[in-house]
Amino acid sequence: MEKRIEGVAAGVPFVALGPAEGSAPLVVTWHLMPGSAEEMASALPMRDLHAWKVHFDLPMFGRRQLEGGFEEFFRLASEDNVLNVVEPVTEQAAAEFPAAVEELRKQLSISDGPVGVVGGSAGGGIAYEVLARAEVAIAAGALLNPVTQLPPVIAANERRFEVTYTWTEASRAVADRYDYVRRAAEFKQDLLLIIGEEDDISITEPAAALHRVLTGSELVLVPGLAHEVYDETGVPTASAGVVDKLLTEWFQRHL
Repeated sequence: MEKRIEGVAAGVPFVALGPAEGSAPLVVTWHLMPGSAEEMASALPMRDLHAWKVHFDLPMFGRRQLEGGFEEFFRLASEDNVLNVVEPVTEQAAAEFPAAVEELRKQLSISDGPVGVVGGSAGGGIAYEVLARAEVAIAAGALLNPVTQLPPVIAANERRFEVTYTWTEASRAVADRYDYVRRAAEFKQDLLLIIGEEDDISITEPAAALHRVLTGSELVLVPGLAHEVYDETGVPTASAGVVDKLLTEWFQRHL
């Protein structure tokens, strides 16, 4: 039977699922946006994986929700999604990762050795950044419908919400920095790219482009999967179990 712990590590709220006894490797996840650690733990618990699965709340979400809640989040996003949301969330989450892992090792029975990382959508962008920085030894990464390049996603949001995003020199610099096809050579770990067959081309095409140029990557198209693995109420989607199995098998091979 698994143990469940809710806590905070170096300022980062988390939900941890792990063995009732003994030590185990560590897998860290960042949820899709919107969402929370709680929803990620529910959708992708990886119960058959002997590891500590620690699901972090992203900055601005879960137990770190902004004062003013989603209204304030959407106000910031509507003013400048790249500079007000994507950049600060990604930078903060990536910067706090090493200290959070160090603190988790003190709080939980985590075995020595490299860790695994998982990110979904915007959380995938954080996982990419952490993998590229390599400030913590990472055995392998898994990306679920990740934001691999920003401009296609911003364009998709323009179509979806019937808005126009005004690019500036500052926001283009952020998009260039978070272009992980361009930065493919920085990834030294094996990567699993899990892509929903029904997701938007703004997600699927950049991920496929990265896979083509990245040695040591695997790409899996999941039939029936759109973008989310939990719905707007936090309930896991019908495809969540397939993704959970893929993650479990991947980290059984790499941890």
